[in-house]
Amino acid sequence: MLSRRLLRVKVVKALFAHLKSGADNMIASEKTLLSSVDKAYDLYFQMMTLPVELARYAEQRQELARQKKLPTFEDLNPNTKFVDNAVVRLISQSDAVNDRVAARKLGWTTQPDLIRTLYGWMTGSDWYAEYMQAAERSFDDDRRFMETLFTRLQECEALDEALEELSLMWTDDLPYIVVMILRTLSSLRPSHTELRVPPQFKSEEDPAFLKTLFEKSLVGYDANQEYIERFTANWDIERIVFMDNLILSTAMTELVAFPSIPVKVTLDEYIELSKYYSTPGSSTFINGVLDKIVEALTAEGRIRKAGRGLI
Repeated sequence: MLSRRLLRVKVVKALFAHLKSGADNMIASEKTLLSSVDKAYDLYFQMMTLPVELARYAEQRQELARQKKLPTFEDLNPNTKFVDNAVVRLISQSDAVNDRVAARKLGWTTQPDLIRTLYGWMTGSDWYAEYMQAAERSFDDDRRFMETLFTRLQECEALDEALEELSLMWTDDLPYIVVMILRTLSSLRPSHTELRVPPQFKSEEDPAFLKTLFEKSLVGYDANQEYIERFTANWDIERIVFMDNLILSTAMTELVAFPSIPVKVTLDEYIELSKYYSTPGSSTFINGVLDKIVEALTAEGRIRKAGRGLI
């Protein structure tokens, strides 16, 4: 399922786009936000089918090699360990994956050059050679290879470029989706006949969290900014970047509007978010300001946490 961290990132990006564009239609911006979340879930299925396409390409190459006029021994007796990878086979036969791919018109049919490039990148790696040359051939080996493949794919520039071309919404989603995929793979067992695809959300609370955080952050943005200014009076206002103010405002909304989320969780999440989406010094700045905001909001009785471990 999509992580709360990714949902927070999506909300902050949607708020940024709405406020920076001068949009005045919250419903339209919210629809765009929900669409971006759906697209992130699509990326899970898009990426799951990538090894299947690579295996098909490998099999095609092996078949062409067999049909040479003067095939070599290796051409006639290729190493089919990757082609026959048990996890790849499980993915290729998964109704859950194939149904989503068909319904959402996903896949790699428009990217033959990418498949060829990725195959060359993969087969030229040490980790691929180690896998193919190992004498042992087990389900665990196949699964570990797939975990390595997905982890390494995050470093591939050709894939980044292709994903950006397929959907601008996928540009920053890949690390979060790879975590989902690795969790899926880690749960696989030799006895499984169907891939256990995670739901889009952990529970009904997640889509409610997404919409409520966006709506309340947007409606309360100006009031939050006035409140935040009390704790940034000693800072040059021109040096406080827009994204820092936006992150502070969204964090403030979450602190007040979600009694079941611990204060520490909210602080940690938005400080971490600032490391990737704002300036190098933003996390320190946001950490300091949020500490003051929490102290003030608590004194005013506006932060009220309820639940085990929160009171």
